[in-house]
Amino acid sequence: MNKVRVFADFHNADVKGRVWLNCAGTIEDLERQKIVLQDGQSLIIYSEELEVEGVVHYSEEEKLWTAVIDWNAIREVDSVVSQITPQVRDIAS
Repeated sequence: MNKVRVFADFHNADVKGRVWLNCAGTIEDLERQKIVLQDGQSLIIYSEELEVEGVVHYSEEEKLWTAVIDWNAIREVDSVVSQITPQVRDIAS
């Protein structure tokens, strides 16, 4: 079974090294994939060309969802490039 991939900003972490799951990209991924976070849930945290496995925990202290990750296990992955080409219309016609 493939783990769910959720965007997170690796610079958005607390002093305990937990990544906060509250940035706009994270919220968009959760909504798009219809994910409801649960304590102990395992998922893949990614940002640009980096990813790492994480375990979700709710921080009562900070009142937000976090992911506990192994900072030494972050790995590089191929970036995903959008295949969508914008359509250009000739408005002079």
